[in-house]
Amino acid sequence: MKALTIVYRVLIVVLMVLGLALIGGTVYGLVFSSTPPGHGRDGVLQGQQQRQQRGQTFTGIGQIRVPSADPQPGMVILFVSFRYDPDDKAFSEELALRIREFRDSIRNYIGSFSIAELEMVSEEILKAELLRRFNAVLRLGRLETLYFSDFLIVR
Repeated sequence: MKALTIVYRVLIVVLMVLGLALIGGTVYGLVFSSTPPGHGRDGVLQGQQQRQQRGQTFTGIGQIRVPSADPQPGMVILFVSFRYDPDDKAFSEELALRIREFRDSIRNYIGSFSIAELEMVSEEILKAELLRRFNAVLRLGRLETLYFSDFLIVR
């Protein structure tokens, strides 16, 4: 019985030490630490603006192989991506639902060129037209820029 009261007293002392350490650490953290950038009173707003600027890269279209319009067609290998705001759930869902239309737009447009024409046309012109076609099918948002991470012309 005496042994149990000693154990209880030791446990109470340990709990008090842990409680004081927890309270002391909290007070120290509040008083002596500086607020990291973007975490002040307007930290939520700053975080939202940073996410919109950074965005996320949509790569769901994947790599596409498109035959050229030549009598003996060559092959264009293309990987298109773009930035979007992943926090806009409705727009993100629309992008996922439009992948087939994006792929068809790429096939129809790029496939209308011969290899010689593709070699003469700048990537910027191709990107601008594809961007226009993508935005024409989108209802809940707009894309700003397209990127080609692969653009190969194979004869």
